[in-house]
Amino acid sequence: MGLNRVKIGTFVELYNEACNIPNLTVNDVSGVNRDKEFFEPSKQVGSDTSKYKVVPPNYFACNLMHVGRDVVLPIAINYNDCSKYVSPAYTVFKIIDEQVILKEYFYILLKSDERDRYFWFNTDSSVRDGMEWKVFCDVEIEIPEVSVQEKYVNIYLGLQENLDAMTRGVDQMHRACDAYMQRLIDAVPKAPISTYIEQTDIRNYELAFCINDVRGISIEKKFIDTKANMAGVSLQPYKVVAPQEFCYVTVTSRNGDKVSIALNDSKDTYIVSSSYVSFKIINSDLIPEYLFMFLRTPAFDRYARFNSWGSARETFALEDLGRYEIPIPSTDIQQGIVNIFNAYNTRRQLVNKLATLQKKICPILIKGAIEEGGR
Repeated sequence: MGLNRVKIGTFVELYNEACNIPNLTVNDVSGVNRDKEFFEPSKQVGSDTSKYKVVPPNYFACNLMHVGRDVVLPIAINYNDCSKYVSPAYTVFKIIDEQVILKEYFYILLKSDERDRYFWFNTDSSVRDGMEWKVFCDVEIEIPEVSVQEKYVNIYLGLQENLDAMTRGVDQMHRACDAYMQRLIDAVPKAPISTYIEQTDIRNYELAFCINDVRGISIEKKFIDTKANMAGVSLQPYKVVAPQEFCYVTVTSRNGDKVSIALNDSKDTYIVSSSYVSFKIINSDLIPEYLFMFLRTPAFDRYARFNSWGSARETFALEDLGRYEIPIPSTDIQQGIVNIFNAYNTRRQLVNKLATLQKKICPILIKGAIEEGGR
């Protein structure tokens, strides 16, 4: 069989069709992320989107301008049956000769850190460290015969089919969860949570907890290992957050539109900065996990930002948090929706693991194809 060494430019062709739609919204426009996937909605769009580019089915879109910045070639293939729209800054192209290389094989080939580093090495010296189309086309790759490519593409597509099926199931569970919460909001009277919570202020004065127990809180509303430099820092004033207790960062002006708040759903006790506010539920009519479902929503983030006060540093007080109203049905109903939400999170984690596995297996597939093709 043997391997063929060819330049990318020999089997690709630019495509520059403008959509001619002046009023596309963020929900109509796609971007490409670091994982080499399209994402919607886009973060922003221009005032006139007429020049936004069309990405037909089975065509590629990539952002050559960001290769140097991200040390990644953001590229994706449109597997949908309908066209996508992307920023004019994107490069759109298609494979013109699948007797040389299959489009799926080319996509798998580009999904590796090694290939990203090579593209990064070939960026220009502009402010953005972008990559020119000509340079992209001049990159040489080794490819086996199409019959060998097909074998390894089928393995990849099998993983993709499983991933798509799991993703659809997760999306359905998410919609069911959202619909149930909306029904509660519409049907059950709301009540402020102030009568259900109480501030906690237990300190680590006895040094019962060490640096391994220190946690921060991310904007994804999770406890994380602290990123602070702890050298020489006394842990005595740090606050203790026991299991099933909440904690949040009072300063909201530095996190965009999200509030860093988390529920300690582990069996471990954490310690956090004394600047954080911690609280717990004192009324058994409210389940902690149920409350947290509402505190992690965009609606709560908007409420918290609107009710943050200050000048250079806007902060969100516990008194204002206590005025936040949620529907509080019976604990049986609360537990039911928490169970659905937990099942959704478990499935979502499985989908994320499968997606990570799929990405890691791409270089292995390419290595196998090259070894088989080179015999």
